[in-house]
Amino acid sequence: MNWDDPTDAPGPERLVGSVADREDQAVEAALRPKDLDEFIGQEKVREQLDLVLRAARARGATADHVLLSGAPGLGKTTLSMIIAAEMAAPIRITSGPAIQHAGDLAAILSSLQEGEVLFLDEIHRMSRPAEEMLYMAMEDFRVDVIVGKGPGATAIPLELPPFTLVGATTRAGLLPPPLRDRFGFTAHMEFYEPAELERVIHRSANLLDVEIQADGAAEIAGRSRGTPRIANRLLRRVRDYAQVKADGIITRDIAAAALAVYEVDARGLDRLDRGVLEALLKLFAGGPVGLSTLAVAVGEERETVEEVAEPFLVREGLLARTPRGRVATPAAWAHLGLTPPRPATAGNGQQDLFGT
Repeated sequence: MNWDDPTDAPGPERLVGSVADREDQAVEAALRPKDLDEFIGQEKVREQLDLVLRAARARGATADHVLLSGAPGLGKTTLSMIIAAEMAAPIRITSGPAIQHAGDLAAILSSLQEGEVLFLDEIHRMSRPAEEMLYMAMEDFRVDVIVGKGPGATAIPLELPPFTLVGATTRAGLLPPPLRDRFGFTAHMEFYEPAELERVIHRSANLLDVEIQADGAAEIAGRSRGTPRIANRLLRRVRDYAQVKADGIITRDIAAAALAVYEVDARGLDRLDRGVLEALLKLFAGGPVGLSTLAVAVGEERETVEEVAEPFLVREGLLARTPRGRVATPAAWAHLGLTPPRPATAGNGQQDLFGT
């Protein structure tokens, strides 16, 4: 069971949103695994990271700098804490948006202890001056602090104790190559398979003292969009339903009924996702239609449709982005139980693009 704590909005109010709200953060603190053996999923990443950490411990050295990329809610913060625990080192947690000046970063780096783990979430959102200071700190464990301004400015070199930087990002493509190349180990976090999410749910249910049957865990896992954070959020809502409407035991029927109340369907789509698909299918015959037009039809901002709803719909194969606009796939028609319109054809049997 694994989560991370991205700072990007939007979404805590969505039950299937991957951004952690305060309730999520409080629960995650209690449920996070403490070591790699307890960490579920991400098998390749776990195996590779275990080798890196074992080798560092055998040498008596600090671990290489680590870059973790992937969607929110997959376990980047959890892995950073496990790295610190495996190395028996303290951890300092901050985020890219919090470091807007080189002086902010210098203050953090100068206070690190030897071997300490610095976790920098959303590292791609760090300011450029701080980013350039980080190059030297990662490579030479040294920073130059500028004192004064103009011609009289002086650079004072400041030696740093060896430390391990763990950077996390949801958008690895925004990291400049010089920064990316300074990480000794990089890993991409993949979405979870339903079977892995079932293990996550069973573990969480045990820690939360919730009785859940195998078919109930499978039902929740199938609607969790491949994300442990969402799986645990759905588990808590289903638990509430089971306690109020049933005998407290989560079965498949109870899970399905509870998530129907919260408008999360069998594929994990919520009200916003289905609203986008229904507008695309019913109002625009499956497209193509422009993003702005689609957003107006749904009654949402363009950015909300593009950044919140579309990524999952595209990943599920329900929607496609084309140069002419958004287009529904046959799977979208099938999911909503609708029949696609027959294309108009010209006399020669070929499709008439103008419908005449």
